[in-house]
Amino acid sequence: MDEKKIQRINELARKAKSPDGLTEEECRERTLLRQEYIASVKMNLVGQLENTYIVDESGHKTKLKKKRGGPQQ
Repeated sequence: MDEKKIQRINELARKAKSPDGLTEEECRERTLLRQEYIASVKMNLVGQLENTYIVDESGHKTKLKKKRGGPQQ
């Protein structure tokens, strides 16, 4: 997610706290931007975990394995 979109999320958050609040269109925009942001964070985390290894006491590296079943919601 680029910096402009993150700035827009922050602008909308500030406006939501103001006395004027958000319009319906801005609420929809905020929801979409938040979903995109969360998806981006999840994707980055998965990428990081795919390149993570566990090192045991004897120095052997073991790549993390993906758990079955997926995330709980």
